[in-house]
Amino acid sequence: MQDLMDRHWHHLPEAEVADLCDADPERGLDRLEVEERQRRFGPNALTPRKGRGPLLRFLDQFNQALVYVLLAAIAVKLALGGYVDAGVIFGVVLLNAIIGFVQESKAASALDALSRALTTEATVVRAGERRRVDARELVPGDLVLLASGDKVPADLRLLRVRNLKVDESALTGESVPVEKRAGVLGHDTPLADRANMAYSSTFVTFGTAAGLVTATGDHTEVGRISELIAQAVPLETPLTRQIAQFSRLLLYGILALATLTFGIGLLHGESWVDMFMAAVALAVAMIPEGLPAVLTVTLAIGVARMARRHAIVRRLPAVETLGSTTVICSDKTGTLTRNEMTVQRLWAGGEEFALSGVGYSPRGELTDNGKPVKVAARRALLELIRAGLLCNDAALRETDGVWSIEGDPTEAALLTAAAKTEFDAAAEHHAAPRLDTLPFESEHQYMATLHGGTCPMVYLKGAVEALLPRCDGALAADGTWVPLDPGAVRAQVDTLAARGLRVLAFARLDGAGRSAIDHPDLAGGLTCLGLQGMIDPPREEAVQAVAACRRAGIDVKMITGDHALTAAAIAEQIGLGEPAADGTRPPALTGRALAELHDDDLIEAAARTAVFARVTPEQKLRLVEAIQARGAVVAMTGDGVNDAPALRQADIGVAMGRAGTEVAKEASDMVLTDDNFASIEAAVEEGRGVFDNLTKFITWILPTNAGQGLVILVAVLFAQPLPVLPVQALWINMTTAVLLGLTLAFEPREPGIMDRPPRPPGSPILDAVLLQRILLVGLMLLAGAFGLFEWALHHDASVEQARTVAVNVFAVGQAFYLLNCRSLRWSMFRIGVLSNPWIWAGIAAMAAVQLAFTYVPVMNQLFHTEPISAAYWLAILGVGLVIYTVMGLEKLVRPRGARGPTSPAAEPSATAARTGTTST
Repeated sequence: MQDLMDRHWHHLPEAEVADLCDADPERGLDRLEVEERQRRFGPNALTPRKGRGPLLRFLDQFNQALVYVLLAAIAVKLALGGYVDAGVIFGVVLLNAIIGFVQESKAASALDALSRALTTEATVVRAGERRRVDARELVPGDLVLLASGDKVPADLRLLRVRNLKVDESALTGESVPVEKRAGVLGHDTPLADRANMAYSSTFVTFGTAAGLVTATGDHTEVGRISELIAQAVPLETPLTRQIAQFSRLLLYGILALATLTFGIGLLHGESWVDMFMAAVALAVAMIPEGLPAVLTVTLAIGVARMARRHAIVRRLPAVETLGSTTVICSDKTGTLTRNEMTVQRLWAGGEEFALSGVGYSPRGELTDNGKPVKVAARRALLELIRAGLLCNDAALRETDGVWSIEGDPTEAALLTAAAKTEFDAAAEHHAAPRLDTLPFESEHQYMATLHGGTCPMVYLKGAVEALLPRCDGALAADGTWVPLDPGAVRAQVDTLAARGLRVLAFARLDGAGRSAIDHPDLAGGLTCLGLQGMIDPPREEAVQAVAACRRAGIDVKMITGDHALTAAAIAEQIGLGEPAADGTRPPALTGRALAELHDDDLIEAAARTAVFARVTPEQKLRLVEAIQARGAVVAMTGDGVNDAPALRQADIGVAMGRAGTEVAKEASDMVLTDDNFASIEAAVEEGRGVFDNLTKFITWILPTNAGQGLVILVAVLFAQPLPVLPVQALWINMTTAVLLGLTLAFEPREPGIMDRPPRPPGSPILDAVLLQRILLVGLMLLAGAFGLFEWALHHDASVEQARTVAVNVFAVGQAFYLLNCRSLRWSMFRIGVLSNPWIWAGIAAMAAVQLAFTYVPVMNQLFHTEPISAAYWLAILGVGLVIYTVMGLEKLVRPRGARGPTSPAAEPSATAARTGTTST
């Protein structure tokens, strides 16, 4: 089975293909042979890959360093009878595990989408009879018939072809349908150039063909891509990598302090049970239990914000990952370009004309050196456009203001060009009805149509090399016949091709007295009408988005299966690559050249090259890996089957929602619902805002944990009662994280967020400035809590009242410090006191629960607290005001460039530029 379906079928003659498949190329397989092969080869469907079961995926949510510490604390507390504390900790761990499990369960498999892509019907010939069957029933050797509009049901070696064109853009990246033909090709012919093969999941746009099935299911080219997806191991995101590293460091620090606390207590003669409880209290106090939950919720809020900006996130960490992206690898067709062929240049009568407008909408203007042109005054130009209109089998349709096509995109571009120049298609066809047609064939490389009417004419369009030798004359600008200058035509072809345009030639022949045409009739004596050059143009919004990404320090690369000249032309229009001193940009690197590079050379080439053309799916995957090898955070955008492996391998895969295949969507981390490359800029902006808010939260929450741990350590050091019990530490950690810290997730993006480069992939979450700030606040909380604890005991308060005072110092101190953390560089008055109303709602809620914690009898019993007098509250508020004032002064005296986004007074951000506002 493997030997049969993995041959180089494009290199074999048709007779040998039929012999190897043991199939009749005219009658197909008989019923018994089909049944035997179905048993042997199995259904024409992709084999589902067995993934992790629900239990393993749920248990994997506990595979985090911080969770290990919490689970150990649960075990210790249960062993010592601390059931309340153990229950609270377990509830936190379970909640985070459930959230992670639900999110992972929502992510559908890309392999399932590939399997669904194969569920279609096919027309086959079996035992000499033509029939429609489920594509899953196809077997190698089946004789399949293809017609316009069909989805190719399996990999086929074409035996008979008539004007067949296949849209392979989803598989190879080719922006126009590929012309197919029978015959033998070279052994090393690349996938995109195998004209005698039709591949599963591509689409027939024109013509008919018959071919033998050479591969089904997993052995098709799309099946091989399925294998690539399965082999591409999803990477951790920068956020999860750094949180894991941070958790390990925090774990080591907490264990060291807990051990130190235990040892100091034993040296002071305390019982080992009391000291063990103190060590557990310190560990529980210093672990930020709310961090995983707030991390998840903050990312979820980012998801909601991005959804409003046309980006649907399928995995939560992808929000932050895109904000950390250093390289975006983008497909060309349909992503950076419109996937709509457009005529941009016309050459007739020795003159070149420009045609504006993009896509299939008939809006545009014909100009000569910037001046509008009336087609009626240019007879040669008039005939050139008429030839493109009449020698044409496509159709334009308008539905609710949106233009679409039926037929070949190249022919549709010619119809659009005629419509832009105010040709009335119906009137032209009425005046010159078609009498006969010679369809486009690879052997002749042209299409010809005979038209009647008052001036019978044969119009031809096709490859320049096919039509030019048949012409002996041309039309001058005024429509008069002049001898042909082949050199001038070829020079103009070279000029247009250098711009990345696909060039078609047009000609005519007097049709008087003809009722039919054949190829010998067109062997010579033609009149050259001129040339039309077309291209799949870039999206206007993509040009702006690429520029915005580059301003933000993100390197953008194009990776496409299209031709090198076309890719380079599009790249120049959208501004990809650094121009040289003479203004030129480096050429595109082709897939053939990539195949010859060793890994080290590929890594170097991937870093310096901006455009990659004629790239295979395997090479796309290899390129992403090469860019990642230098530590880059890679985002890959795409919409086709060929993009799926690279989408899965990239740190974040971004698929197009409208034009994208199901395969690409399911392999991605994020889907753009409007297929707008500009939405990527918005996603980057949101991702950076999410990470900023996460950094603010971590900067805010750690002083509480540090302060509580230091309070316990100091108490043990001086042989004093513990100012904070484990259950009280858990209360502070969870209530402040949810009611106060979570409000930072709603903080608006700060000005200038898109005017700074990406965070270096290896940079820590917290830099030296923030660590100093955390230490300073932790020391102030230590001084306030321990000082007021001792002061309360000195004034004859009970231990429970003193502990109540200490706990409220942490709550109030964190509320004041929260106002400082709204911006890591500016005061809340600078960014807007009411710009985030959730902050004030959280502070009010925190005040309410702390009053309940202090005065409600049930809370007193559960958390070992007692009511305190107003004098203690004044002292507690005083500590909070000191923290707010000191941290405000610290931000005032520290240089602005030491931390955070660019100054609001600096250059306006990308957002400000879009909205027409500036930062103040």
